[in-house]
Amino acid sequence: MGVYQGPCCMFGWWWIMPLIMIVFCILMMFLMGKRMPEMMGRMMRPPALEATQQNHPGAPTGSAKEILDKRYALGEISTEEYEERRKALSGG
Repeated sequence: MGVYQGPCCMFGWWWIMPLIMIVFCILMMFLMGKRMPEMMGRMMRPPALEATQQNHPGAPTGSAKEILDKRYALGEISTEEYEERRKALSGG
């Protein structure tokens, strides 16, 4: 009479399932560790600032006078245009 080879006699392989679970958990921690800084960066940024940067990525920052001064200093506008816009900003 042969030995019964049913599911109840498979206890010699019990260690495979915990090993698979451990490998799966380590893999998930590794993958989450790669994405965590990006996810934390999104959570820490104010929503209004994020929306502004996405809609206008190259938008200048600062007051209108500062922007006008920078454009004049960089030679983007002429002296006449600078004087005209400066007067308009000062309300004159």
